[in-house]
Amino acid sequence: MSFFPTDKTFLQIGPFSIQWYAVLILTGAYLAYRLSQNNARKAHYPSDILADYFVFVLWCGIIGARLWYCVFFDFNYYFSQPLRILKVYEGGLAIHGGLVAGVLFTLWYCRRKNLSFFRMADMIMPNVLLAQAIGRWGNFVNQEAYGEQTTIFCRMGLMRYIPDLKDYKVFYYHPCFLYESLWNILGFVILHFYSKKRKFDGEIFLLYLVWYGLGRALIEGLRTDSLYFFGSNLRVSQILAILCVIVGLGMILYVRIARNPEPEDLWVNRNLKAAEEARVAAVPEKLAEEEELYDEDFSEALELLKHGSSLDDEEEDVGEGPVVEPVNMPDSPDDSDNENKNE
Repeated sequence: MSFFPTDKTFLQIGPFSIQWYAVLILTGAYLAYRLSQNNARKAHYPSDILADYFVFVLWCGIIGARLWYCVFFDFNYYFSQPLRILKVYEGGLAIHGGLVAGVLFTLWYCRRKNLSFFRMADMIMPNVLLAQAIGRWGNFVNQEAYGEQTTIFCRMGLMRYIPDLKDYKVFYYHPCFLYESLWNILGFVILHFYSKKRKFDGEIFLLYLVWYGLGRALIEGLRTDSLYFFGSNLRVSQILAILCVIVGLGMILYVRIARNPEPEDLWVNRNLKAAEEARVAAVPEKLAEEEELYDEDFSEALELLKHGSSLDDEEEDVGEGPVVEPVNMPDSPDDSDNENKNE
């Protein structure tokens, strides 16, 4: 067993290896899970509501990311050799596929558990941005997700072999992974603080679509390794990102203008209000129970008091019985003789 045998490998155990890319993705996912658990606790959800969800949504995300990559990278190649789809270790995951699969699973999970999808999404999606920001550094380790050559101050240098020179040379590119990572961190901070002022359930989820979609649409234009829509010049990620922005903004404007929601309409506030109403409604019943117990205790105390009074009366009756006066008995003859002798 050896740690860091190569730049891309975290751990090597015989033929088995764990790549840095996987470690970073799982680290981000676990951190998002812990933060979402904290949000669930604040929203008065059961503490274990996300335990099963986290495991299954993670697997759905990985499967979705892999299938998305295989479909848009080279559909004929992968689906003519289906077993190659399983070779995730060869590389090839697309975040948009993971997000789509995760959202679909969340819809099913919420329906099965009788939960609000939008409330659930509001708790989770800001933390997904943080997980994406961490996962993007796996692209740095793998030396991928970069853009065109540039002289910008934060450029990414990569060694490239030049056949004509028969030597390596450093070329500098746009670090697209860095741009997206910083964009996602900023989005996480903004959504985290804005969540306390949101106007309706689902607003944070829709803002996630707008924020991530806007950043991805801009950054994707710099990349040189984009997936294209079935041989066209249309970048798949840009198309989906723009759709996310349009859908997110459209729904936010519709809800704010047409429904004019108030903070009291939020699920958490409705839940707290219902709990308070239940508590207030239970007060008269509780008072009645306490009054009944008080009456019982008072009756028992009164009975004991009466019983004590009866005992005192009986003792007084015994004390007022006839008084026996002492009787003076006449002196015996012997006593008289003794007295005479003493005289």
